[in-house]
Amino acid sequence: MKKAFVSLFAALVVLAAQAQKPEGLFINSKAPEFKLKDQRGVDVSLKELRKKGPVVLLFYRGNWCPFCNRELKAFQDSLALIQAKGAQVVAITPETEEGIDSTVKKTGAIFPILRDEDMKVASNYQVAFQVDDRTLNRYKVGGIDLLKQNAQKVAMLPVPAVYVINREGSVTFRYFDENYRNRVSVKEILKNIN
Repeated sequence: MKKAFVSLFAALVVLAAQAQKPEGLFINSKAPEFKLKDQRGVDVSLKELRKKGPVVLLFYRGNWCPFCNRELKAFQDSLALIQAKGAQVVAITPETEEGIDSTVKKTGAIFPILRDEDMKVASNYQVAFQVDDRTLNRYKVGGIDLLKQNAQKVAMLPVPAVYVINREGSVTFRYFDENYRNRVSVKEILKNIN
């Protein structure tokens, strides 16, 4: 009886953990370090970026997402304004290199776009979530095969989020909204780059 109770309790704990929604990092959190390859095959590390000044870090879902493309295009169009404040922009996505190439073509992005192949960075930033079967099938009917698009065995996406990280590695601004249609304006980011 005691073993059955312990097993049931363990199963409930696992289910509860799986059901938790991501909540993102909060202001004054230490930004987890990362090192990933960009669209040119160059290693990009947060530690090296921070040496140059603040970092505007965007997480986006993929080239198939019109909201993501509009956001990335807006950041590209305002890149000179962001750089004039001493900051640099970097985006992170789970999509494959081909998807990133498509994103670059659609948005004209020249800032680094990094592939988070195993969603480790997104998980460390608490923006990763598993896509439920219903949504996965809905995307597939719409012509988007997330498993293929991201070369994943389990469909994972990031909540679209934007962080400003200072030279010391602390989050000084965060935008986190589970509704993928809502995005932060570049104007708001510019006000929060110190």
